[in-house]
Amino acid sequence: MSKGKLIFIGLGLYDEKDISLKGLEEIKHCDRVFAEFYTAKLVGTNLDKIEKIIGKKITVLSREETEKGDKILNSGEKENVAFLTCGDSMTATTHVDLRMRAIKLGVETRVIHGSSIVTAVSGLLGLQNYKFGRTTTLAYPEGDYFPTSPYEVIRDNKKIGLHTLVLLDIQADKNRYMTANDGINLLLQMGEKTKKNILNKDSIICVVARAGSDKPLVVAGTIKDLIGRDFGSPLHTIVVPGRLHFMEVEALEILAQLPAQQGKKIQKL
Repeated sequence: MSKGKLIFIGLGLYDEKDISLKGLEEIKHCDRVFAEFYTAKLVGTNLDKIEKIIGKKITVLSREETEKGDKILNSGEKENVAFLTCGDSMTATTHVDLRMRAIKLGVETRVIHGSSIVTAVSGLLGLQNYKFGRTTTLAYPEGDYFPTSPYEVIRDNKKIGLHTLVLLDIQADKNRYMTANDGINLLLQMGEKTKKNILNKDSIICVVARAGSDKPLVVAGTIKDLIGRDFGSPLHTIVVPGRLHFMEVEALEILAQLPAQQGKKIQKL
């Protein structure tokens, strides 16, 4: 058994105040603190503010360094190491892989969970969390690279009445964050490319912006009504609803500004 340990600590959704007291307490006992901000970013804060609240310097790792894992694992074999991530650490497969590799090396691990976009979005919209199907992510097209798999995920979820959480691409190194407008346009383009009319301009979708902030934007409506709307600064998330319970329709009307006539139309479907 190694002499060190590796603690995965979720930072939450928006700013430096989202970290839990348990997470802060654990960091006090750590010799080294690593973090990655390529899978997500706390857009309501910066590195200096995070370091100030935790009282320690942070070594920020690139995507390549995180996936390789050597710096974290080598330190974890002999020191107490904290690895900070946005949201909840274990929602990223890279972090799960890193934890398993640490355990195989005999490194003690722990997970201190943070708030996650997976639960925050459903809660803000008033949609039932257990009615969400597989989550998908929209990536920026690059050259000939234009995957349509997210559209297929939405199709498969809709077939069985489930909602789809659609995460939007983050390229933190380029300070590039996909907007909901970009995401909606990509989904429509996927429909044209696949010739499958899963979504059209009359389809109801939901957008959540800046989840975890004091004033998140939460809105639902038809694509034609939302596609040109200014949702403000990042991060944005889209939800494509499946079959809606009447309480979910009411929640969208009260919590997400869904026009009443659209809500009545949904209930008749």
